Amino acid sequence: MNVLLFNGCSDNRPDTTGRRLSAYLHQQLLDNGYTVSQVNVSDAQIPFFQLREPNPPAEVESMVDVFSRSDLQIWLTPLYHGGMTGAMKNCLDWLELTARREKPYLTDKVVGLVCWADGGQAMQGINAMDAVAKALRAWVIPYTVPLVKSQIYTDAHRRELSLEHTRKLDRLVTLLGNAAQAFALTS
Repeated sequence: MNVLLFNGCSDNRPDTTGRRLSAYLHQQLLDNGYTVSQVNVSDAQIPFFQLREPNPPAEVESMVDVFSRSDLQIWLTPLYHGGMTGAMKNCLDWLELTARREKPYLTDKVVGLVCWADGGQAMQGINAMDAVAKALRAWVIPYTVPLVKSQIYTDAHRRELSLEHTRKLDRLVTLLGNAAQAFALTS
């Protein structure tokens, strides 16, 4: 199965929380036998969504293709003013290009959600992503991972993810795979 890691962190430095969480999840997915693709909004260079764009840029077409080819997805974002990053939402808006396909948007895709915030408000980002994923016809697993940023790492230098949080991410990977298998049996 192909899993898409969709990192909504708009900061492109290699040591960001989004990159570290993505790297951890990427390795866990590989260890579990998945094929992994990634879309990092900080690298994707996706232009502002234009509904009537007759010839979408190649970057957009490529991104939409990665979303379409995935069986499973994990979305990650820092909390920004009660929701996901604007760049992440912009990428998701481009999935409108799939509206006329036999299986439009994210039909039959299983999605897991991760959000982190400086305080205890990460569930707001989860709820925002959940609403968009469902509007795009995805199946969101009920286990989500809201994280308090100050508790993600074992030390102030942010060198290592805490055991508590790696367990949560591991559980997300396991449950995402279980959900995909259950969904495949009913389709």
